[in-house]
Amino acid sequence: MNPGQNRRHTLAFIFITVLIDTIGFGIILPVTPELLMELGGGGLSEASRMGGWLLFAFAIMQFFFAPLIGALSDRYGRRPVLLLSLFAFGVDYLLMGFAPTLALLFAGRCIAGVAGAAYMTANACIADISEPENRAANFGLVGAAFGLGFIIGPVIGGLLGELGSRAPFFAAAALAGVNLLYGFFIFPETLPASERRAFDVSRANPVGALLQLGKYPSALGIAAALFLWTLAHQSLPSVWAFYTMFKFQWSEALVGASLAFAGALMAIVQGGLTRMWMPKLGEVRGAYLGLAGGVGGFLVYAFAPNSAAMYFGMVVAAFAGFVYPSMNALVSRQAPASAQGELQGALSSVYSVTSILGPPLMTQLFGYFSQASAPIVFPGAAYACAALLTIACTVVFYFTKR
Repeated sequence: MNPGQNRRHTLAFIFITVLIDTIGFGIILPVTPELLMELGGGGLSEASRMGGWLLFAFAIMQFFFAPLIGALSDRYGRRPVLLLSLFAFGVDYLLMGFAPTLALLFAGRCIAGVAGAAYMTANACIADISEPENRAANFGLVGAAFGLGFIIGPVIGGLLGELGSRAPFFAAAALAGVNLLYGFFIFPETLPASERRAFDVSRANPVGALLQLGKYPSALGIAAALFLWTLAHQSLPSVWAFYTMFKFQWSEALVGASLAFAGALMAIVQGGLTRMWMPKLGEVRGAYLGLAGGVGGFLVYAFAPNSAAMYFGMVVAAFAGFVYPSMNALVSRQAPASAQGELQGALSSVYSVTSILGPPLMTQLFGYFSQASAPIVFPGAAYACAALLTIACTVVFYFTKR
């Protein structure tokens, strides 16, 4: 297979992997509040808090294991690591589907957290096969697959939710199995044996991986900006279903439809606009455009008076799809091929920290300010907080690039 064919096969596999994984994740979002209320016996406010801790369990495991998985991919190649991660996701969905208690639900999320480096390993694959000038566009392809997955997954989840809160989890497990088989037979290794490096346990941990960022100019500053951005972004998966059900009385089907709309916008921006505009805009201006869209979108969500305003906010926020591809491309330019797994593992640790802190923060804000006993009933508090965090991200990014 020539290099051009290998590149096409790799991009196709990464696109389909992220697509199917996101479909699986999106399928379960509309029914998660119902399942948590079923197992916990409370209302939406209580379920939202429990949902935050469920995401916390996933993130804390990802924080500790992502650098290890990234380092293993630098040593043994991307293919075996990615396939094992996909297998673990399938196990997680089955556990969540059968879970009779909250404890087993948390166990499943912990397994998925260990395997949660699949996306970062996919990013390392893209860095392996991309020229520097094409990296932002190719990272945008991952975002496009994520967007398409959110078109398909929540719609399916909303429909399957009519059959019961467990049905979407089994559908997600089946998709994970199909994805694993596809990867086993199609996915080529992207890291040549000549460019692999010895495994170093002192660097295969969150602290060691983050310290390695200090070797690259401006990487720590961009990582700090990404930290603030991803912390703000945690408001979306954490409280969207709870917020829209509480404020606008949306059903599971309407939640799924809204996520599908957001996914369509994401696919258009990251799959089309990033590939057309990034060569002209450049990574720095692309990041600023995305951050402006993020601030505007979060503010609209926070103060939306009706459902139509929420959809307008999604259009504004769609341009936030430029942020991660732009910043990731800026960071990945600074590391050699043999360190891309470690670098992406370090970025995954940054993301994991926000996933540890963000869901409890955002769900607690929603839970507190949505109660009748709150001094001010303001269910959009989480999105107002996200807007402030995005402004802080913009400031950090500005001074880093100076």
